Amino acid sequence: MLDILWAGMLLTGILYGALTGNMNEVTDAALSSAKEAVSLCITMAGIVAMWVGVMQIARSSGLVDRMTKGMQPLLRFLFPWIPKEHRAMEFISANMIANFLGLGWAATPFGLKAMEELGNLEEERRQGKALGTVREKGIASNEMCTFLILNISSLQLIPVNIIAYRSQYGSVNPTAIVGPAIVATLVSTAVAVVFCKGMEKRIH
Repeated sequence: MLDILWAGMLLTGILYGALTGNMNEVTDAALSSAKEAVSLCITMAGIVAMWVGVMQIARSSGLVDRMTKGMQPLLRFLFPWIPKEHRAMEFISANMIANFLGLGWAATPFGLKAMEELGNLEEERRQGKALGTVREKGIASNEMCTFLILNISSLQLIPVNIIAYRSQYGSVNPTAIVGPAIVATLVSTAVAVVFCKGMEKRIH
């Protein structure tokens, strides 16, 4: 769907430029935008490399494991039907930590693995090997929905993406966004938790 929308906007812009005699401006805009896109990608690549490296150091040093253990009460509250030692918990906690640090790129693989493990858990339930509410095959479980909503709300301490964009486009103080971002994501996460727990009570 997005590819159709983008193609439509591009064609509309080109046709409008042709009909109004502004094709030179359209061509100049396309070339300058391409140059700007490459420059932005280089900037983002450096920032991504740095923070993914920091995340890897944190994992190797055991910091992520300690943070995961510290998050157990929160994870038990959010996902009471997932067995304590299930592998899904490890990936969910890693995803939440990466999102908290603003590392959306590092969080995505953990999120995919968490969804895979939650799917395996639901299959085990269907076979009568685990407790919990079983959904029809092909329908996301309560845990999947909760995890997805929390992942989207994404509480962030350091909004790396926005800081990088502000820096690239000449902001005098790129990190000024940190405070508002924390407040905004804190509110969105709180609303997500309230919604998930409310729906969980209705289902159970």
